[in-house]
Amino acid sequence: MVYHGMTMVSMAKPSFLRAEQPLAHDLSTGTSSGSSSSRRRDLVFIVNPKGANGRTGREWKKLLPYLRFRLGSECNISESLTSGPSHAIDITREAIREGADAVVAVGGDGTLHEVVNGFFWGGKPVSKHDSKVPYTTALGLIPLGTGSDFARTFGWSNDPVDAIERLVKGSRSLVDVGVISKEGGDLHYFINVADIHLSAKAGYHASKYKRFGNLCYVIGALQAFFGHHNHDLKIRVNDGEWELYPKVTALCIGNAQFFGGGMRITPNAHPSSGSFEVVTLQDFKWYDFILKLHRLYGGTHLSVNNVLSRSAFSIEVEEVAPTNSIFVQSDGEHLGFLPRKFSILPGAISMIC
Repeated sequence: MVYHGMTMVSMAKPSFLRAEQPLAHDLSTGTSSGSSSSRRRDLVFIVNPKGANGRTGREWKKLLPYLRFRLGSECNISESLTSGPSHAIDITREAIREGADAVVAVGGDGTLHEVVNGFFWGGKPVSKHDSKVPYTTALGLIPLGTGSDFARTFGWSNDPVDAIERLVKGSRSLVDVGVISKEGGDLHYFINVADIHLSAKAGYHASKYKRFGNLCYVIGALQAFFGHHNHDLKIRVNDGEWELYPKVTALCIGNAQFFGGGMRITPNAHPSSGSFEVVTLQDFKWYDFILKLHRLYGGTHLSVNNVLSRSAFSIEVEEVAPTNSIFVQSDGEHLGFLPRKFSILPGAISMIC
């Protein structure tokens, strides 16, 4: 169908840590050029102490002695506590410029999101000051507090000891990053899932209720449904022809699989695939979410009527009739409203996996 030219379509450990494992001696220097096995690695840990209503800060204090025990003999450990929004971005950029071997996000997806954005500046990767050889700072993650949806794609648990063991081993893999652009606006980066309309509006409201843990997503969704209307959107995939998607309820661009506290919304996505999975929900009513919620969480919703999945390297999304009211978010962070373009940056960051 065509619509206006568009196709339709051995030390005491904190109580939350498991039994101690043997001390490993296989601490890797990763893939950074110029590294040697005898050089101590410089690791910067970025912590939002107020995350998860202060739970992240409390757990971090318990974890830090054990982390020093496991890594202190081989690494220089720097602890950086954030003091407000975007602070983690600034800390990350400075750490990379100073030649840190790894910047480790400690907390949930919000902290990880800011750290990832700190890897870039002015549309380019941040690099070490006066580096005469290629040098790559790695990204690390210790899920604390409410945990991490991004970690679920790799099958990682929320046990911080598991995360520390990954740091001890130091194995690296390249992961993709999404970049979001708007005419006349700054670039914004994401590593997990970006989404549009109802789910983004629910995320915006959920952010006000984080003190309730994962229940905040339920509260946010209920609030988002009030006054919600499905909208016709124009979409262009991989710089091709514009297509009409009528009655869109939500559109999700997955670099990874999970969002919203464990909902497997883009079940075929993976941050090493070199492409997004784009999942569109059309003409959903409030009762559809109730009836199909188990399928959304289980990742079995792609066979449901009015659900479309496709792969894309880039996707542009606009309203057919502009209202400046269609929410956009990435990694749970509110970015504003349509229009936006989403593009993949394959292998943009080296991650400790």
